[in-house]
Order: sequence, then structure tokens, then C-alpha cells
Amino acid sequence: MGYNFSLVLNREITDSESETLKQSGCSQAAFTTDSLPTDASVPVTRLDFDDTLSPTLAAAIEAALEAVKKVPDITVPGLTVPAQPAEPVQQAEPVATAAGAE
Repeated sequence: MGYNFSLVLNREITDSESETLKQSGCSQAAFTTDSLPTDASVPVTRLDFDDTLSPTLAAAIEAALEAVKKVPDITVPGLTVPAQPAEPVQQAEPVATAAGAE
């Protein structure tokens, strides 16, 4: 399971724009047609990500936003990030102390 989030683009995209996005870093996204959350009469494209390659959620989102910049006249008016599963807590290495030190 990866990092889940969605980007809403400002308009519907073409097949060639979809290919550009996939080649630019959105290959793990599912592309769907939706409507703008603030105006249901405006058709948009939504990209739903389940990123299993990025080391962090922030890195996954930044990579997706950078990919969108590769397509002219596309902006991201919406980003949705649902609650993510907690990552395992890493145990700190024990600190060695000198004998008799307090």
C-alpha cells in the first residue's frame, strides 16, 4: 500500500496530455472525469494516486505537482489527502554512557 491522494485539474485533459502526465511521473494515477467541486457545471480531470514508489507522502505530492507543470495551461485547484496509515515507529539506538556517569 502506498501514499494515497487526489489532484483535481482545472479542466478535462486530452489523450496526449494524459500520456504526457503518465510519462512525467503520474504513471501510478487513475485518471477520471469529474466536476469542479466549486462549480458542478465545469468538467475536470481527477488523478487518484496510490504511490508505492515515493519515500514520503510529501515527495509523492511534489512529484505529481511537478508532472502537472509539464502540460501547458493545466493548474491544480484541488488536492485531497485522506488519512494515511501510520508508519512504523523507528526505535532509537541506545546511547552508550560512561560507567558511573549520571
